[in-house]
Amino acid sequence: MSKQKYLVLARNQPSGGQGSRPSPEQMQQMYGAYKAWMEKFKDDILDKGDKLKSNGRLVTASGVADGPFVEAKEVVGGYMIVSAENYDRAVELVRACPAVHAPGALLEIREMAGAKM
Repeated sequence: MSKQKYLVLARNQPSGGQGSRPSPEQMQQMYGAYKAWMEKFKDDILDKGDKLKSNGRLVTASGVADGPFVEAKEVVGGYMIVSAENYDRAVELVRACPAVHAPGALLEIREMAGAKM
């Protein structure tokens, strides 16, 4: 069965102040859970992606503006690319990702228009 590629955008609400930071033990648990998730779905994770820096540039026909863009209600903080037979399987894979449990996290899945694998 052929698979389609899906872009997963990690969105979150920008925090106005310093939130509580996880303890070293909590960080170890989070890394362990993420590593186990990546191992379980290693055949479906095409690009584990990365976090994105908070600054950026907005390019329009009229020019370029430096970010970050304070009017944003959500921030795209990272991405990954996964493969799945269909949207339901992509949702299942992403729902199993530990990142979905981070406070304020929203993981958006978008099917990529390119050729199937």
